[in-house]
Amino acid sequence: MAFRKALKRTAILGGGAMAAAFGLSQLIEYRKRQARLSLVAADAELKMPFADEFPSRQAQLAALQSTPEFDVLVVGGGATGVGCALDAATRNLKTALVERSDFSSGTSSRSTKLIHGGVRYLQKAIMKLDYEQYMMVKEALHERANLLEIAPHLSAPLPIMLPVYKWWQLPYYWAGIKMYDLVAGIQCLKSSYMLSKSKALELFPMLKKDKLVGAIVYYDGQHNDARMNLAIGLAAARYGAAVANYTEVVRLLKTTDPESGREKVCGARCRDVITGNEFDVRAKCVINATGPFTDSLRKMDNQETANICQPSAGVHIVIPGYFSPDNMGLLDPATSDGRVIFFLPWEKMTIAGTTDTPTSVTAHPIPGEDDINFILREVRNYLSPDVVVRRGDVLAAWSGIRPLVTDPDSKDTQSICRNHIVSISDSGLVTIAGGKWTTYRSMAEETLDAAVQAHQLPSGPCRTVGLLLEGARGWTPTLFIRLVQDYGLENEVAQHLAATYGGKAFEVAKMAKVTGQRWPIVGKRLVSEFPYIEAEVLYAIKEYACTAIDIIARRTRLGFLNVQAADEALPRIVQIMAKELDWSQERSTAELEAAKKFLYQEMGYRSRSEQLTKTSEINLDYQEVVRYKKRFHKFDKERKGFITTVDVQSVLDNINVHIDENALHEILNEVDLNKNGQVEIDEFLQLMSAVKKGQVSDSRLAILLKSAEESLDKRAPVSVDRSGGGV
Repeated sequence: MAFRKALKRTAILGGGAMAAAFGLSQLIEYRKRQARLSLVAADAELKMPFADEFPSRQAQLAALQSTPEFDVLVVGGGATGVGCALDAATRNLKTALVERSDFSSGTSSRSTKLIHGGVRYLQKAIMKLDYEQYMMVKEALHERANLLEIAPHLSAPLPIMLPVYKWWQLPYYWAGIKMYDLVAGIQCLKSSYMLSKSKALELFPMLKKDKLVGAIVYYDGQHNDARMNLAIGLAAARYGAAVANYTEVVRLLKTTDPESGREKVCGARCRDVITGNEFDVRAKCVINATGPFTDSLRKMDNQETANICQPSAGVHIVIPGYFSPDNMGLLDPATSDGRVIFFLPWEKMTIAGTTDTPTSVTAHPIPGEDDINFILREVRNYLSPDVVVRRGDVLAAWSGIRPLVTDPDSKDTQSICRNHIVSISDSGLVTIAGGKWTTYRSMAEETLDAAVQAHQLPSGPCRTVGLLLEGARGWTPTLFIRLVQDYGLENEVAQHLAATYGGKAFEVAKMAKVTGQRWPIVGKRLVSEFPYIEAEVLYAIKEYACTAIDIIARRTRLGFLNVQAADEALPRIVQIMAKELDWSQERSTAELEAAKKFLYQEMGYRSRSEQLTKTSEINLDYQEVVRYKKRFHKFDKERKGFITTVDVQSVLDNINVHIDENALHEILNEVDLNKNGQVEIDEFLQLMSAVKKGQVSDSRLAILLKSAEESLDKRAPVSVDRSGGGV
């Protein structure tokens, strides 16, 4: 009992008092790690072979095939994998990395976009007196500070509000959040603070007022996860690592150790996914950093090995930006089933999530309707009744698979610590599994330390603390002004380029074509309501983008922000890539179909058509049916029972409105459930019923027909700009 009390005190007091309960050796190790994290590596001393321009993908593949033996071969291009590659390359190790899809194509691009220590993990550490979780939080907070420093263009502190609806919870949550600040120590981003009810509503006016007693605001980091992943990978390439996406491991290569007689992993047989060409990559050490697919590679090494990962699915949704303030997030610490929901501004939209449910491993996770509706219900509980969040407001949805480290017999993934393990098999395969996005760098350091020791590699010390990532050099908060002044870019576009490419934004601007307009001078947008420009597609190819999906999902984030907008941008993206990469017509068609399938399956686009399909029962009263039929018949003048693009264009011509034929076809296709090229009266009534129930919002056809009906009488111009369009 005395020991438990002492342990409780140490969990509250922090690292200094922990020596009493956990021993001097652990305290020394902790102090060493803290000292390492406090250093800023002098990256000017490091050689950067490709400072001006990194090699093309073809050159990287050639290096993989021609190099007799690498020191390290990393398998996996997620955050941890590219982190290992950068760590190895900056230790002057001959480094290679292969990824079977695109960099960050898996879990690393589907996170909550937070760089955080984990408030809920600290709560568990204190409540359960769990020293391991406490140290994980402390390490993550140090890594949070480092990540904000080495990629300032891609990350920034974000205030997050924790609303309180019971008086007794105010001191409880305040103490917990202050402990979070205390654990961060001198690397606390900004001190947390308490708000009165009126001040909380002033900062977050969408918040539910009833029974609100106050709020607490604390700070964590936020980033563009896929771009951050890519920045780490590109930095590794600049420091000499041979990195190749769309290169999968077919099998591991092994040799027999003459001394022990045991088999040792000595590389991998790889296949270029795009060309089908196979080749061997030999290495003294192979690192398995494949995230949810960890056990697949481990079983290539040894079929009898037991699984160490238990995958958990986390679903997120994106809704319009007007549902949250521009610079204030929201945390729901206790949902109806005990999970935590974040409600955050991101890329001028609002992201909400996440769920936490056991799942099977797949390269193409699909967001489930139950999870989407769960998030919507929880969000509604914290927002004012005046703010109606409809199912149709969901602009995109995705599912990411967390590679949690667990006992194979464990069933509850929610209680699993997001910590990591580094293991080395009998044949020398080094595996890094589990962990958090925030701690990718320290995980990579620990992995390389283990690899260097096990394989006796000629390595220097870790150099990645304070090592600036791709785009960080030359970036300033006012860089976008120079882009506007020097190149004639729109202000919004310039801000986007600076925040995405940092100091490399000028290279993108140089590739931008003249618009032919008075303003902006250069920078044609891919889609009108987002600041992504055509030049980014060309630059993305230099950044190893190989498919249209790479562009909409990871080089830009269009697919994660609005699937309808991404779908509209796809034909032009494919056209640009086809010209640059010399694609055949067959390849272009295949790319377009694959990207549309990606949006439909993995980004939630199918939900829109499903919502309409499920609305077979038309819930409209008699007056509404009469009104909507009258509106429909203004276009269906011949009473055919359906309308086509010809019918709609005929009416628009009468009111002097012109819409591109392809755009008009897309508008009707959204409602054409049986895909016969026409919209029947029943389909139109189903649409209006779904709009009424909130299952579909901002339907372009519904808005177009309503506006045209009004203009037929007034003969006034009608606006048909897309207004968001949920999925």
